Amino acid sequence: MSGGEVAGILVAVFWAILVSFLAVALARLAQTLRTTTKLVADVTDQAVPLLADASSAVRSAQTQIDRVDAIASDVQEVASNASALSTTVASTFGGPLVKVAAFGYGVRRALGGRKEDPSDPAARSRGTVIVGRTLPAARRTKRKKG
Repeated sequence: MSGGEVAGILVAVFWAILVSFLAVALARLAQTLRTTTKLVADVTDQAVPLLADASSAVRSAQTQIDRVDAIASDVQEVASNASALSTTVASTFGGPLVKVAAFGYGVRRALGGRKEDPSDPAARSRGTVIVGRTLPAARRTKRKKG
């Protein structure tokens, strides 16, 4: 065997080893691609029902939000109606009730004043109520003089 033949055999052996490694790598790559394809198919099979469930949950939530919005607008309308009603009641009955109370107080005061004897010192010493204050009878007499 000559040197050229030995070199040819060595090159052929190296090519055979290289092709073997490439064949093993391609076989593993093909197996990985098959596994990946199966995994994607399984994920797709599971994801489609999950997406359908999520879509129905979102639709249900939207329905509930619409209901809550309708209830909130009704509550707001009721609150504004109650406010208008209380304003109407206050303006309708408030003024006349104050007038009736003032009239009753005046009648009581007038009737109470007639029963008092002006010569009675206890009646004269009683104070006068002015805006939540009681003035003694002595100050009242000073005011009348001045």
